[in-house]
Amino acid sequence: MSAAGTPSAADPAGLDARVRVQHGAFALDVALSVPVGEVVALMGPSGAGKSTLLGVLAGLTGFDEGEVRLHGRLLDRRTHDRTSSRQTAPAARGVVLLGQDPRLFPHLTAHGNVAFGLRVHGATKAAAAAGAADWLRRVGLDGLGERRPSQLSGGQQQRVALARALATSPAAILLDEPLTSLDTETAGDVRALLHQQLAATRTTAVVATHDAVDAVALATRLVVIEDGRVTQTGPVREVLASPATRFAAAVAGLNRVVGTLEPADSAWRAGDLVLPHPAGWRQPSLVAVFRPSAVRVIDGPPRAAGEWTARIVRLEQTPAGVRMRTADPDVAVDVAADGAAGLAPGDTITLRVDPADVRVVVEH
Repeated sequence: MSAAGTPSAADPAGLDARVRVQHGAFALDVALSVPVGEVVALMGPSGAGKSTLLGVLAGLTGFDEGEVRLHGRLLDRRTHDRTSSRQTAPAARGVVLLGQDPRLFPHLTAHGNVAFGLRVHGATKAAAAAGAADWLRRVGLDGLGERRPSQLSGGQQQRVALARALATSPAAILLDEPLTSLDTETAGDVRALLHQQLAATRTTAVVATHDAVDAVALATRLVVIEDGRVTQTGPVREVLASPATRFAAAVAGLNRVVGTLEPADSAWRAGDLVLPHPAGWRQPSLVAVFRPSAVRVIDGPPRAAGEWTARIVRLEQTPAGVRMRTADPDVAVDVAADGAAGLAPGDTITLRVDPADVRVVVEH
């Protein structure tokens, strides 16, 4: 580690963890590796274990078995029989956890909040004051340093929290849904700021989020956790383009339909949806991936490949119109508001997707 806390070229691997946590019926069993200076996005449904994992990495949540290392330094180790246990205190890890709540000191100004973090890490009063002013400028709050948190907007408070976190040059930063409580425009501004500062400081980071936009904008790699297990991992855009689970497909805004090849009629089938046999594929179980906007409602019975009858399960209002959820197979269909006029759950309709708009991937 360099004197300023930024990883040097000679530094060992970044953040590596293999942990198991048992809380009643819930079990988290996850391996995570984040190279030095990279950002990994962590996604999963509520209750999947994302916040628990971040708590373990920060030293705030206990675990039953495994270990956590940061830049080659052992932070925590537990064995199932408890014969070997070692823990580095949270304050000594060089890890900062930033969540939805900025957790600013209400009695200190924005400048005072950032300077406090620097002072705790050994900076002189003068150096802390200069460093706080510099970081407030970096996060776009130049001139607002004398305001207290109550005088700042939610987005401004989150910027102060980010400045305080990065000013101390942490070895790693953990972000737990940091943009969830912000409005869309403010979240976009803070997201751009996060991307800029994490890249500029080459800070090793893990971002837990429900938003695919956060993953694409901030991270190079995506890890999907469901029911306490990693169900998919890889470059962000590759995971979103080829989702391995229904949850990942929903995050990516795609339909994911599992079907089987039927050599007898050279077709791929899922319920009443039949597509031409994908050239070159021999695996018996394949997944068709396509966008809800690629599906159209048509008149009359099915007449060709890619046309099928489906039952409407529910109708959901969207900013662009209506999303219909259908069964047999489970497919989402985006239509204009007037295109859904007169339709109701339980109705049977005919749908069409152009086979050219369907991408086939192997079932994981």
